[in-house]
Amino acid sequence: MSNITIRPARLADLGALCELYGHLNPADPPWPSEAAARDALADVLGQAGTTILVCELDCTCVSTCMLVVCRNFSRCGRPFAFIENVVTHKDQRRQGYGRRVVQHAIEAARQQGCYRVSLMTGSRRQETLRFYETAGLQRDAKTAFEARFV
Repeated sequence: MSNITIRPARLADLGALCELYGHLNPADPPWPSEAAARDALADVLGQAGTTILVCELDCTCVSTCMLVVCRNFSRCGRPFAFIENVVTHKDQRRQGYGRRVVQHAIEAARQQGCYRVSLMTGSRRQETLRFYETAGLQRDAKTAFEARFV
């Protein structure tokens, strides 16, 4: 029987996260050095309100997402949250690991008093959109706009 755990990422997860993000954005260039990647991960992990969650299968990271909880002045000060960088290792897809890590992020936002959690995807694939719906997110609840600087 497999052991599945969802937990906050640690600096020791650097290699696994780099591998997972390679599946998310395969055209991205590699980090210039391991030290640069480690420094960037340490910076993200040290940001208040930011959590990278990993889903482990038998102590191997198979899926991840990032939850960012933002302080807020509207809604009587209730925070809101974003989920970003959802990815499952290509060899582990369609087994529920991505859904579990997204649902964990949604519940973490709820427990932190967020009045909403949002996720944007650039995918137009119906399969991907249904995946997010089955994880508990509502399609077409808001309209997203973006200015991209890449």
